[in-house]
Amino acid sequence: MSSKIWLASGEYMKNKEKFTFSRELLGEKEAHVREKILSELGSRHRVKRREITISEIKEIKPEEVQSLELRKFLGLETDFS
Repeated sequence: MSSKIWLASGEYMKNKEKFTFSRELLGEKEAHVREKILSELGSRHRVKRREITISEIKEIKPEEVQSLELRKFLGLETDFS
């Protein structure tokens, strides 16, 4: 099964303050992307899973990817050195 490109967005609470996020990820299915988001936010920002609200996870086309790192991985960008 090949990986698809997903755009996940939502918000999380930390110290009574609300933060929004938007991430582009590779994954086989929506459940894998949801788990990756919860894992990364919990690890990087020390946020509990119950404090993270994922409002949307949708599949996007390779042309819609904005993350430079992901565009290079997909072969859409090249390095000019």
